[in-house]
Amino acid sequence: MSLDATLEAILNAGSGILGVILMDSDGIPIAEVSAPTANARLPGGELSATAVEFGRVLGEAEKAAEAVAGGRMSEAVISMARFSLVFTRIEEGMTLALAVEPDGNLGKARYLIRRNLLEIRRQIETPGR
Repeated sequence: MSLDATLEAILNAGSGILGVILMDSDGIPIAEVSAPTANARLPGGELSATAVEFGRVLGEAEKAAEAVAGGRMSEAVISMARFSLVFTRIEEGMTLALAVEPDGNLGKARYLIRRNLLEIRRQIETPGR
């Protein structure tokens, strides 16, 4: 399965998932998929711009985690009125972000990320898979 197909499978398997994006540490999208309903919820209908904005917040959260000797941050969830964001570290310098509608199943979205994490890592290591 390709990286796009894996992200598409996550998108389609969860209730209320608006989009899934894999991005590098500079916020540059590596792969992204969106649901048709994303246009109504996400600014510009894109998860990439939203994820980049919150990427700065994640950088500060990672510094705070180090400052309190909490170890490496692996996941962050930010809930807002219009959608929630789940950020999961895939590997150093690479993050998966997922947007969920307010009435979507956030727990299942997190589960789907964890369930597909190994496959995503494999696809990153062997591009073109």
